[in-house]
Amino acid sequence: MARPDDTGAKPTLNDVARAAGVSLATVDRVLNARAGVRPATIARVQNAIAELGYVRDTAAANLARRRLYEMAFLLPDTDNEFVAALRDAVAEQATGASVHRTRPTVVPVAPFDPQALADAVDALPASLDGVALFGPETPAVRDAVRRARERGIAVVALVSDLPSSERDHFVGIDNVRAGRTAGRLMGRFTRRSGRVVVLTGSRLARDHLERRQGFDQVMAEYPHLEVGASIEGRDDANRVAAMLARVLSEGNDVVGVYSSAAGNAGLIRALRTMPHDVTVIAHELTPTTRAALMDGTFDALIVQDAGHLVRSAIRLLRASADGAAFDPGQERIRIDIHLRENVPLSPEDTP
Repeated sequence: MARPDDTGAKPTLNDVARAAGVSLATVDRVLNARAGVRPATIARVQNAIAELGYVRDTAAANLARRRLYEMAFLLPDTDNEFVAALRDAVAEQATGASVHRTRPTVVPVAPFDPQALADAVDALPASLDGVALFGPETPAVRDAVRRARERGIAVVALVSDLPSSERDHFVGIDNVRAGRTAGRLMGRFTRRSGRVVVLTGSRLARDHLERRQGFDQVMAEYPHLEVGASIEGRDDANRVAAMLARVLSEGNDVVGVYSSAAGNAGLIRALRTMPHDVTVIAHELTPTTRAALMDGTFDALIVQDAGHLVRSAIRLLRASADGAAFDPGQERIRIDIHLRENVPLSPEDTP
């Protein structure tokens, strides 16, 4: 096998072609797994790549081929402010498609409807490079995700995880740890004995279930606080307000509320009927939760950055589509705790 000159420079495709004794076009066919190359020739090219230590520059290769990554974000079709922030982040990334060579689009799906989500996954075109989906975990959804991957579509579970054997990556906070964080805040902030109400979106939502799991783990350390069954608000403000009003009407012993999902506008309306202060821990920084934090209605927010979620999902889908490495540290979504004193400035605020 011929060898390139030892100049200390990184090996190139031309070096691989010379070392393997084949044309540049043949090397390209081998790298892109195209037909028409004999097994013995493939072996020679692969041996040359290994011997030279050639590392493919996927970004440069895609730029040369003018490849455009096509991705879909399957998001709940809801007025949930956090979901709206995700949609805005996807739109922001779409405006830079010419730079990143990535075209992400949002596909709205009926919220908390596993069959609708499964149908949406099955309807994705096989030409798609990847999909990020945010929705409930059920056997139908898991089966649809498995079928998508069999068709060559990379899958990221967004915010709410799926079993690791079903998807390529998960992008979101550790929801058990987030629930434990909420439990610690509730236990330390609430000094009076009484009941703590937990609001959830759906018992099919893995992120909500994991948050409740973590919350219960820590609340066991505070025997003066009694935690009841979760109230399933389905992220609907009117439903949350009505259900919570019924709970509050049962007595004046409610001392805390943990809102692990959305529908916080309804929670705020219900809290206005309370005759005494209640410790409230909620999730995500939105216009509604920011206002509630600033006026003292909420005590703390547990937050994940919507922009980071979308950017990470896109990077991981590109890496999966290319079979390329990624930086786990860059893709780790941080759990932030916001109080009134440290909440980030809104665009309307001036420092």
